[in-house]
Amino acid sequence: MANITFDAILDRALLGYNISPHEGAMLLKQTEPKAVSAIQATADKLRYTQVGNTVTYVINRNINFTNICEQHCSFCAFRRDDGDTDAYWLNWAQILEKSTDAVRRGATEICMQGGLHPQAQINGKSLPYYLKLVETIKGEFPHLHLHAFSPQEVQFIARLDGISYTEVITSLRDAGVGSMPGTAAEVLDDEVRRVLCPEKIDTATWLEIVGIAHKLGVNTTSTMLSGHIETPEQQIGHLEKLRSLQQNAIEQEYPARITEFIVLPFVGQEAPKSLRRRVGRDQPVLADALLLTAVARIYLGNCIPNHQPSWVKLGLAGATAALNWGCNDIGGTLMEEHITTMAGAVGGTCMEVETLQSAIASLKRPYQQRDTLYRKIGARDNK
Repeated sequence: MANITFDAILDRALLGYNISPHEGAMLLKQTEPKAVSAIQATADKLRYTQVGNTVTYVINRNINFTNICEQHCSFCAFRRDDGDTDAYWLNWAQILEKSTDAVRRGATEICMQGGLHPQAQINGKSLPYYLKLVETIKGEFPHLHLHAFSPQEVQFIARLDGISYTEVITSLRDAGVGSMPGTAAEVLDDEVRRVLCPEKIDTATWLEIVGIAHKLGVNTTSTMLSGHIETPEQQIGHLEKLRSLQQNAIEQEYPARITEFIVLPFVGQEAPKSLRRRVGRDQPVLADALLLTAVARIYLGNCIPNHQPSWVKLGLAGATAALNWGCNDIGGTLMEEHITTMAGAVGGTCMEVETLQSAIASLKRPYQQRDTLYRKIGARDNK
């Protein structure tokens, strides 16, 4: 390959070409302020040409239905063993109460995920328990969009019940699940996963389950847990796998796609000491998260146009900054968020709509409420 210059990579990206993994890694390794600034400007221009100037947000509520989990991911401060004093497992009435509260506060989406709890079964089977979770909410609020159950949870149900991924996803979809969170991706590199989450599904399984969801008409999101032990090459490898997965869904004309990409910077404050020592800090480095955000827009923007920062992990000021580094969405209100908060994040667990709107307006950009699948809700909120 000819030795392509830094400027030529950005120029080609602006002309609408996909950059290569080698070129992507080259961008991520830039440290000169002038180079980083050029990457930011390119990402911001691409954001504008690909999705325009309006920043979107969703009114949603998180329900983490249990923190009891059979796995021991090295970065997770959320999980508990059954019998621990602060272990919890919500009952149906509590789930309905949280959903009712969400609707009262204008939510259009419930995002539901939980620990992998082997006892979460009905009549000795896992799938009926998850279907009852869905039916408890959808029975009362049929119009709520249920964004629920990661690829890891799909694999867990399939493994416990001895059924296929297709059967699990089809059953959840038919019960009322509207889309699947692309979490449990961490970094799609098995070398990293062996250290970070050795009990989690491997890269190929994550990609397989998300691909099946798209084929079955279930849209998904995509994420990357960044800023721990992974290299720039591994970050780009992750983006490359997501881009290929999305291109395949487009080429095969699957009825569903990846709707968004979210950078999730590692928060290590409550992580086990061995991983904290290896990472060497407790809170994300904003500059690293912003550079990755910009490169992700350059790398994925042609096929995954919506990019979102995590205000829970970066704080609202950091997430607002990311809107100038390629992001076009500021995420959701969440109302209640335990997984990142228990890891020691400083962003908080709930955001009022007005707070999100003010953050967007501070950049002199218009804001617009959306639904989970990025359809506009109501008239545009501000000009």
